[in-house]
Amino acid sequence: MTVWERPEPPERPTPAPLSRELIVRAAIRLADADGLAAVSLRKVAGVLDVGPMRLYGYIDTKEELLDLMVDDVYAGIRPTGDSWREVLLSLAESTRRAAHRHEWFADLLGGRPQLGPHALARGEAVLAGLKGVDVDAVMPVVKAVNAYVAGAVRREITERRAERATGLNEAEWQRTYGPYLERTFATGRYPALEKVVRDAVHWDVDETFRIGLGYLLDGIEASLSR
Repeated sequence: MTVWERPEPPERPTPAPLSRELIVRAAIRLADADGLAAVSLRKVAGVLDVGPMRLYGYIDTKEELLDLMVDDVYAGIRPTGDSWREVLLSLAESTRRAAHRHEWFADLLGGRPQLGPHALARGEAVLAGLKGVDVDAVMPVVKAVNAYVAGAVRREITERRAERATGLNEAEWQRTYGPYLERTFATGRYPALEKVVRDAVHWDVDETFRIGLGYLLDGIEASLSR
């Protein structure tokens, strides 16, 4: 049986109550504070003030714990809209917000489908919102949006982590390396790159995400209309 089907142990009177929900919430607090590396059954047990062996009645492995954590985040992702485009836009934006609240969530996006109840409910909401789209096109369209979001938020979160590690925000980093780029561009070897750096509008991270997503949805719309 999967962790989603396996019943929890019966409640018993103890000084420290325990449940899968309490375990997952404790693990999420650890991950939010210090990343996935901070999550282990031993550390979660310490947060809950119980012996590590008690957790094994509720969760068999760390992988199960990670699945439960991801599914807890999916509970807050419920795409809505009156058209397939609005639904996909809502999917992208709500997933991005969730990843910004829980940076570790971005590290676990992608791969095999999540099959927890909240993840399945999110998937059902997305697919129900794509009514009218050819059934053979549904999954490629959804996967394209998911791939865009995963790539975008991982880049954004990598930048956040770099800022924390170096103490330099993006503008400070650019000022630090600006003289090097000036010397490099002066060689004349990178004219296309120089033009973009000097002349293009440099959107902020939110606008960059929205513009890129718009390009993707425009392409999907053009393809579906054919």
